[in-house]
Amino acid sequence: MPKREYKRTILAYKDYFKDFKRSVSQQVLNKFYEIFLYIMTLEVIPSIYFRAIEGVKGLYEIRVEESGNIYRLFCCFDNGNLVVLFNAFQKKTPKTPRNEIEKAERIMKEYFESKKEQSL
Repeated sequence: MPKREYKRTILAYKDYFKDFKRSVSQQVLNKFYEIFLYIMTLEVIPSIYFRAIEGVKGLYEIRVEESGNIYRLFCCFDNGNLVVLFNAFQKKTPKTPRNEIEKAERIMKEYFESKKEQSL
């Protein structure tokens, strides 16, 4: 079997994803890990798993469905091929809650500001 070629790297920013992982089943985590593999290896990621958040430049969501439950994990790109993971939640309404999007925006801003400070 040929060695897998990675197109992207995934980085969890702070403990947001780690905290979320504690709240979900192993099956849900396995689905996320499967999608992480797609993100890292596929040239084009299917929109069923990964899409841009409308109205928020640079913010994306990773989409998982398991046993009738829907989960979302916010992320962004950095340096083109680094995917930075932020907050995640179980979706209980048809529309993504505005407060979750706003939280992800704050975390994304914090990530880029802390990165800028480190380079000074």
